[in-house]
Amino acid sequence: MMNFIRILVSVFVTVETLFSCLVGGVSLKTVDMPEVETGKYTKYVDPFIGTGGIPWTCGMLSPAATTPFGLVRLGADTCFVGGGYGFKTNTSGYYYEHGHIKGFSHSRLSGTGAEDYSMFRVTPVTGTNEPGSMPYSHKNETASAGYYSVYLPSVACLAEMTASVHTGVHRYTFLDKDDARLYIDVTSSTGNRTASNATAEYDEQTGVLTGYCLLPGQFAGRYDGLPTYFAAKFDKEIKSFEIVGDENNLGVDVNFGSIEGESVELKLAVSFVSKDNAILNLETETKDKSFEDVRKEAVALWEDRLSVADIQADDETKTVFYTALYHSMTMPSNFTDVNGEYLGFDKQAHVAEGYTYRTDMSLWDTVRSTHPLYTLIAHDVQEDCLKSLVEMTKQGGVNAVPRWPQGAGYTSSMFGDPANIMITESYIKGFTDFDVETLYNAMKNTSDNRVDRDGRDCVEVYNEYGYIPQDLAGREESVSHTLEYAWQDAALAKLATLLGNEEDAEKYGAKAMYYKNLFNPETKYFHARTSDGKFVWNFNPNITYFYDMVLIKKFADCYSEGSAKQWRWNALQDIDGMIELFGSKEYFVDELDKFMKAASPSRGGIDPGAGYWIGNEHDLHTAYLFANAGRPDLTQKWVRWTLDERFSTDINGLDGNDDGGALSAWYVFSSLGFYPLAGTDQYWIGSPCIDSATVTLSNGNTLKITANNQGDKNVYVKSVTLNGVKLDGVYVTHEQLMNGGELVFEMSKTA
Repeated sequence: MMNFIRILVSVFVTVETLFSCLVGGVSLKTVDMPEVETGKYTKYVDPFIGTGGIPWTCGMLSPAATTPFGLVRLGADTCFVGGGYGFKTNTSGYYYEHGHIKGFSHSRLSGTGAEDYSMFRVTPVTGTNEPGSMPYSHKNETASAGYYSVYLPSVACLAEMTASVHTGVHRYTFLDKDDARLYIDVTSSTGNRTASNATAEYDEQTGVLTGYCLLPGQFAGRYDGLPTYFAAKFDKEIKSFEIVGDENNLGVDVNFGSIEGESVELKLAVSFVSKDNAILNLETETKDKSFEDVRKEAVALWEDRLSVADIQADDETKTVFYTALYHSMTMPSNFTDVNGEYLGFDKQAHVAEGYTYRTDMSLWDTVRSTHPLYTLIAHDVQEDCLKSLVEMTKQGGVNAVPRWPQGAGYTSSMFGDPANIMITESYIKGFTDFDVETLYNAMKNTSDNRVDRDGRDCVEVYNEYGYIPQDLAGREESVSHTLEYAWQDAALAKLATLLGNEEDAEKYGAKAMYYKNLFNPETKYFHARTSDGKFVWNFNPNITYFYDMVLIKKFADCYSEGSAKQWRWNALQDIDGMIELFGSKEYFVDELDKFMKAASPSRGGIDPGAGYWIGNEHDLHTAYLFANAGRPDLTQKWVRWTLDERFSTDINGLDGNDDGGALSAWYVFSSLGFYPLAGTDQYWIGSPCIDSATVTLSNGNTLKITANNQGDKNVYVKSVTLNGVKLDGVYVTHEQLMNGGELVFEMSKTA
C-alpha cells in the first residue's frame, strides 16, 4: 500500500510537471550541475534523506543550506503546479514529490510537525513575467552540507544557496537574454499563511535593502507573531527597482537588465531584534566575501562538528550515520545576533553574555535522545540551551519552563514538562553553570499549580486523584499525560535530592509513582479510568489515536499520537517496577517481543499501526527494555533490526518525523552501541552496526569503540569491555564514557 501511494504521488507530480512544461514551452532536459567540494565527513551527508515518502509520515526534512545550529536554513519552497501544497506534504517547506518551486526562503523548522518561518522568499524572474511556481527536475538538483542548487528551466536560471549563521547567500546564473530579476516576497510565510505589517526600503547610497514583517507561523501565531527584519545587498548594478503591494502583500522587484551568462549574488541577513542588527549581521558575517568564500566556511563548520565521530563502516552506513549526525545538529537555532542581542519571550531585546541564546527546541522529542547526545559531544550547545531556558522562564511571565520554545515565545505544543528530564539529566552529568534554582522553582510551580502557558493540562485533578480521570479531563490523552507527568515528577524529585531539598524529593518521588494508578491488572495495560476509579469500557489496544481522529473518536483518545500498545512501556523512571506490574519478567518479555513483531511491514508506511513504531517518541526506548528483564540478546536483535530496517539512504529514509533530530540522534547512539536512559546518567548497552569509531568527547577525551566480528548476521554481543574491564550490567555510565578509553564489543551470530 505504501509503495502504491508513493507511486501515485510520483505519477501525479510527473504528469502535472510535464503538463506545465508543455504549456510553458519548457524543457526539463538534464544540464551540467556544479560540482562542489566536500570534506572527509561532509561527503557522506545527503540532505535529501527524509524529504519524501508518504506525506504525513515522512521525515519532514529539507535540503536547505545551513550551518551547524545556525539560524538561516536557506532552501527551496516546493509546491504542486499552481502553488498548492497538498495535505501536510512536508512542514519544512520542501517535499521531494512536489514538481515545482515557488522560490527560496530563509529558514524553516527541521523535522517537525509544525510549519514556521519561510520568511523573505526570493524568486528569480525573467523579462516581464510575474513571479510564480517553476517546474524543476531532481536530475538538475544537488545538495550537500552548507549548499543547495537547482536549475530552473522556465527562467533559464541556475539557483545556488549557501549560508552563514544569520545570512543566506544566493547566486543566480541567468542564461536568458531577457532582463534578469529577483523578486523578494517580504510577506512570505509557511503554507498558506501571509506575513503582515511589512515594510521595505532601499538605500541607494549604501546599496542595502532593508525590510520588516510580522511572521504568523503555526507556532509564532500562538504568541501574536514573530517580528522579523532583513538586510540585503546585491553584487550587481541595479537597472531598476520597485516596491510593490501593501503591508500585507509586499514585494520588492529588482531588475538587473540583460546579463546573459552572468551571475547575481544576493546576501540577505536576518535579525529578530532590529533593522540595524540585520545590517550588522550582514556586514560582520559576509562583508568582502564571495559566494564561494561563505560556502567553504559553511563546509568547514560542518566538518568540525561532524568530526567528533570518526567511524569505520561501509559507505551506506556512513551516509546514514553522518546524515543523521548532521540532522541532529540542525536545531536548536542560534537566535543571538552578532552583537549578542536576542529577542526574548517578553518581546524585548536582551544581551546574552558569555553564551549563545538558542531557541527552536522540540523538547518533548529531543530530551529523549538529542540533548543526551549534546551532553557527550556538544557541551557548548547543551549549556547554551540550559541558559536559554533560564532566560525564557524569567521573561515568559508565567514561571514555567517552556516545553517547545520556538522563536520568541511559548508554543504550548505537546504536553507536560519535558524540560524537567533534560534539566535534571544535565545536572546529574555535571552541568552546573546555569541558574538551576530558577528552573527548579518553575518546575515545582507547573507540577503544583495551573499555569496559563506551557503548564500541565488538568493539573488540579491529576494532583487530587493521582491520575487524570477520563471523565474530568479537560482534553483527551489522559493516559499519556498521566504517564508523562509521573516521569517528569521523578526528574523533579531527583533534582530536589541533588539540591538537598529532601522534603520536595519525597513529595515528587511519590508523584512519580502515579503511573501505577492507571495500570489495569486484568489487561496489563495502562488504561483510562474515571473519577470513581473504574477503568473505562472502550478499550482496544489495536486502535491508535490517529484512527480516532479520522474515524472513530472514542477508542484511543486517551493516548497521544499512538495506541495503548505503544504507551504500554512508558515508565522510564521505574523500569523494574513497571516490569513487576506485568507479573513476571517472562511475561513482560513475551508481550514486548509480540509488540516488536507487530511493527509496520514497511518504513514510513501509510499506517504505522499499533505496534512498534520508532518513528514516534514514545517508542524510542522500547527495544532496550528487554535488557532490564534479563534478555539483552533481544535488545541486541531488535536494535539491529531497527537500524537496518527503519533507516536508509532513501528520501523516506526515516520512519516518521525527525522531530528536531530526535530520530536521527537515536541512530547515532544506537549505531555506536549504546543509548541514553533519558533523565539519568546511564546508557543502555546495545548492538553497534559500525566496525569502529573514534568519538571526541566534549571534555577533550577520546572514546575508541571497536565492534569485533560485527556484521549483518553478527548482531549479538558476546561480551563488552571498557578499558579492559568487562561490563556485566545493563548500563554504562556517563562518567565512564567521558573518561574515555576503549569500548570493545565482541560480536557473534548467536546469542
